[in-house]
Amino acid sequence: MLQKPAIIIFGIVLIFSTLACSFTINLPEAGDFELGPEQTADISIQVPDPDETTKLELAFGVGDMYLSAGGGSDLVDGTITYNVLEFEPEISKTGSEVKISQRDHVSITGVTNWDDVKNEWDLKLGEAPMELVIKAGAYDGDFDFGGLALESLTISDGASDVEMDFSEPNQAEMSVLRYETGASNVRIEGLGNANFNTFIFKSGAGDYTLDFSGEIQRDGAITLDSGLSNVILIIPEGVAAQVTVDSGLTNVNTGPGWEQKGTTYHQEGSGLKLTFVITMGAGNLTITR
Repeated sequence: MLQKPAIIIFGIVLIFSTLACSFTINLPEAGDFELGPEQTADISIQVPDPDETTKLELAFGVGDMYLSAGGGSDLVDGTITYNVLEFEPEISKTGSEVKISQRDHVSITGVTNWDDVKNEWDLKLGEAPMELVIKAGAYDGDFDFGGLALESLTISDGASDVEMDFSEPNQAEMSVLRYETGASNVRIEGLGNANFNTFIFKSGAGDYTLDFSGEIQRDGAITLDSGLSNVILIIPEGVAAQVTVDSGLTNVNTGPGWEQKGTTYHQEGSGLKLTFVITMGAGNLTITR
């Protein structure tokens, strides 16, 4: 159920000013959604070609999205529940590309009946290698990608409240993990399990926590570009890390075990290394264990 209209309303502005995604929501005349009976679409999609990596794209407007492992041999399995006709999902397939989307002409301006609107995606992803793309507007998200085989992950959204976790090691080498958001609250845990080579995080204003705990399997390069925000980096003790900060208006706070040389901060460790380059407009950066 849509329970955070403040985030949704704020997202109306962000969709036009800072929205990083290409999922478009047009805004015709103001008015409440026309509600219909609650409907549930059962989603069950097989892997198009077991010999090729599948590209799965989820294009989502507003509402609640839950993603987790558990699809087994299927590509994706689950339900989409809604009570607004315009939220009816559409599925398209082209070769090894699969897209689940909502109609892209949904108005969210002037809506006052949020408490009665339902748009909930509850999907389980399968074990086959995939490139996953999520394009969303203003929404609440709860993602657990632990144990999947993600070769790349791209998320772009507007105003969001997202909890994301890699609760178990990623079963594929992830070339790029990219997250671009407007003004949001985002917490990502278990990034050490993501098995990425490159992690790119771009955001507007908001609160962001990036936790690199887990089983680090390779050196990682992390680029973070944020506006006026509060950013917390959690880097476990014993992980070799270097954080370079480019910002004259950011307060940098470090926990024990960190050494500073100019605008660069170091933590000693053995083995693999995480290298961060951080650009912030202003705000607070906390580096802790």
